[in-house]
Amino acid sequence: MDKNFVTKEEMAEVHPMIPEVYEQLKQGRISRREFLRTSTLLGMSIGVASIAAACGGGAAPAAEAPAAEEPAAEEPVAEAPAAEEPAAEEPAAEASADTGGIKRGGILRVGSAIPAVDHPARFSWIFDANEFRHVFEYLTETDRDNVTHPYLLESWTANEDLTVWDLKLREGIMWTNGDELVADHIVFNFNEWLNPDVGSSILGLWEGFLTPDGIEVVDQYTVRLNLDQPLLAVPENLFHYPAQIIHPSFDGDVTSGANASTGPYVLKEYVIGERVRIESRVANGDEGYWQMGADGKALPYLDAIEFVDLGEDSTAYVAALLSGEIGNIYNPTVDAFLALRDQDNVVVGSVGTSATVVMRFRVDLEPWTDVRVRNAVKKVQDRQRILDQAFFGEGLLGYDTHASPVHPEWAPMDLPEYDPEGARALLDEAGVDQLDFAVSVGTGWPDIVAYAETLKEDAKAAGINVELDTMPNSAYWDLWTETPVGITTWAHRPLAVMLLPLAYIADAEGNPVPWNESRWVDEEFSELLKQAQGTLDVEARRALMVDIQRIQQERGSVGIAYFQNLWDASNPAYVGVEAHPTGYNLWREVWYNPDLDPFA
Repeated sequence: MDKNFVTKEEMAEVHPMIPEVYEQLKQGRISRREFLRTSTLLGMSIGVASIAAACGGGAAPAAEAPAAEEPAAEEPVAEAPAAEEPAAEEPAAEASADTGGIKRGGILRVGSAIPAVDHPARFSWIFDANEFRHVFEYLTETDRDNVTHPYLLESWTANEDLTVWDLKLREGIMWTNGDELVADHIVFNFNEWLNPDVGSSILGLWEGFLTPDGIEVVDQYTVRLNLDQPLLAVPENLFHYPAQIIHPSFDGDVTSGANASTGPYVLKEYVIGERVRIESRVANGDEGYWQMGADGKALPYLDAIEFVDLGEDSTAYVAALLSGEIGNIYNPTVDAFLALRDQDNVVVGSVGTSATVVMRFRVDLEPWTDVRVRNAVKKVQDRQRILDQAFFGEGLLGYDTHASPVHPEWAPMDLPEYDPEGARALLDEAGVDQLDFAVSVGTGWPDIVAYAETLKEDAKAAGINVELDTMPNSAYWDLWTETPVGITTWAHRPLAVMLLPLAYIADAEGNPVPWNESRWVDEEFSELLKQAQGTLDVEARRALMVDIQRIQQERGSVGIAYFQNLWDASNPAYVGVEAHPTGYNLWREVWYNPDLDPFA
């Protein structure tokens, strides 16, 4: 494209709904960020969408997330790629302001937990996926501004009512075993994700929308998804962190090092609780990776990335970073952030998110079957005090619904007050003279410990006795779906309608989906959520969210006192490392500059 404007006719050629979204932008009913997100979800390249956004103007509605989360660059691009050109092939300016200065070589060591894992589809936490995301890749990629791009896909297209999605692969991507990536391989992965016996959280994203019978191979490089109902978040669902693409010859053990992969690195070592090492394919003489660096050679720039497990004491990670033993800390705790934010030899990045810690009650166990008892505990949350004590005020207050004010479809609502008298009245109504319970807490999360301790003190005013059942984080993950009451850390998702199906619905047989740790299923909530998942218009989706949020707040299974800021802490010599709202390490273009290393 050699012009700096986009006509509505050209928008409609990509998808007939894009001109309507553009009109909402012009009228100031949606923000530029939401226009970029929605138009790219409908198949427009980020370059062309940026031009349209610049022409459309418009102000951010009041319900939008804080301005700090706006994309850094919203100005029109002088020469954007044609609409059909895949956005993921645009040159990345993040690696270095002066691409001629990029150097190859170096090893990035990362402080991170090293858990026992087997199947990517069963990954239960971000660090599981981060250790493999540059070995096994994704069909799409959502960037730090919550805009989703094609990745292994060249493009996607949807029909007008969002019930048919065509996913077109890039041609010529090769597995390390010499096979070319083709549509049949993608169908294999979908069948794994949708198989209840595999037990993947991905199942919840597609429940009620897609079955294996709806997956169709159009040609060697195109897969068609025939959905039972409209679904907006298809491209974003494809970047859910367990959705790494594996070869049909997968041996059942992702740590074996014997599985074919498409990424820029290959797995060389995996020792549970100790270390992981992935090595650059190109540094080992394999030029077969499909993405090129700014120097014209196959990515990546680094020779290797090593992940080192330093236990659950955050001070060990801080000390290792400040001594040069490691170059990055995965998901620094609030204590680590406070210790590092003023250090001259560390780069600390911050981003607002929908990440949170969820106090949840097993509604299939007494006394939590009674909503009055659940709500009594919610009422003794002093939210501001909890945020201040647990996270030093670094976040947003929560409303006992897992939708966050940073989500584009968030519907503003009244903040529940700290009300011990109201809590006592609910318990009296439920016939509970004395409520005593234990809450399971992972001690490696200082903010969760502080949350529980603050709750314990504040609950006394209502005559509620809370005991902390403390354990290592690894032990908590062994029982997080089983303990009667627990506080679980949950990662950011860019849309509420992507997050809520993971934990608050049932499958086709009526059983809670794999990550429904509270076992709470509400028919009205589920039906409204399904409608919202297929609603493109943000205002219409927000109207549905009014009731979705209200239902979860009034009769749900969770207490959510706050949403967290997320940080990234690294040695400044590793150029291109930055905070991602979901904690993903998108590092294929990170490079090491020894001139910037304070420990070299």
